[in-house]
Amino acid sequence: MDFEKLKFNSEGLLPVIVQDSSSGQILMLAYANKQALELTIKTGRTHFWSRSRKKIWNKGEESGHFQDVREIFVDCDYDTVLVTVDQTGVACHTGEPSCFYRSGDMEKKAAPVFEKSSIKKVFSVIEDRKRNPKEGSYVSGLMRGDADRILKKIGEEATEVVMAAKNEDKNELIYELTDLWFHSMVLLSKAGLTPKEISDELEKRFGKRKQEYEQKK
Repeated sequence: MDFEKLKFNSEGLLPVIVQDSSSGQILMLAYANKQALELTIKTGRTHFWSRSRKKIWNKGEESGHFQDVREIFVDCDYDTVLVTVDQTGVACHTGEPSCFYRSGDMEKKAAPVFEKSSIKKVFSVIEDRKRNPKEGSYVSGLMRGDADRILKKIGEEATEVVMAAKNEDKNELIYELTDLWFHSMVLLSKAGLTPKEISDELEKRFGKRKQEYEQKK
């Protein structure tokens, strides 16, 4: 990042917008000085300047709800920064997923569907168990050592999915596919990936085979 081009205000600060890399949800707005931005880049986790406490703070240092940086963007005027992150837990100190949970009339408004989806919530817990192993946690146990435990479970669950499909039992199939998806998310986390990579790959493939077929005609 070219800090010489950045236009800090009279207090030496820039507004920083934080966005969830998976859902696109705006999580929060904070301020950062040059040192906080340098720490964000160096550590890969968001750091800001607290205007009330007059010091740099690492988001999640007390709550454990860290923000792992994916990308950093600078706006056209060089006076605002946008950071996309993988959010552990929630972004807002109130316990809401995002600080922007009120509508224009100041009433609390439901978060977007993906913010409340089980996939995002479950993956957030998986990531937390990886970073902060807990005794007796099933996920923490799977995460220990190499990926062999996870791969074995995925193989078992895939076989059970096939059997459920052959039995033509919809409820059984839903149950077994849920198990397979869950263990697949554990593998994603173990590999340092997120569901967004899968979503992005599906997006790239969407309509691709049809286009390739039309080009060959």
